[in-house]
Amino acid sequence: MQSKATTPEQYIAELPEDRKEAMQKLREITLKNLPKGFEEQMIYGMLGYVVPHSIYPNGYHCTPELPLSFFAMASQKNSINIYHMMVYSDKNLHDWFAAEYPKYCISKLDMGKSCIRFKKMNDIPYELIGELLSKVTVEDWIERYESILRK
Repeated sequence: MQSKATTPEQYIAELPEDRKEAMQKLREITLKNLPKGFEEQMIYGMLGYVVPHSIYPNGYHCTPELPLSFFAMASQKNSINIYHMMVYSDKNLHDWFAAEYPKYCISKLDMGKSCIRFKKMNDIPYELIGELLSKVTVEDWIERYESILRK
């Protein structure tokens, strides 16, 4: 479900009531913990956090006019999802998150490649997500991204 909202505030305001509080709290945790240099914007119809062209002029290699995406969150039909590109591309970070998750949440981790799904709003481990976000700097992400492109 892609939103046509043009601002994060508009995106959250358009959500069903049962999702607004969780998405607002996720946004607050993200803004509090995201390292300096990442920028918030609407991307792909969801809340996105990117490396802006002012830092990484090349942008996303498939669509260079878009900035380099790092993290996103969206309210989908059956869940709230977060998308963390470094969890997908760095086995150590993935393994750390998977090991820490049970300490914060009793429900089973529902995770795809970069997607982590939360079907119950009370199960969202906000503190863990904040810690996850704080672990990767803009420079870390650019270095990792470029190393993947070179392969």
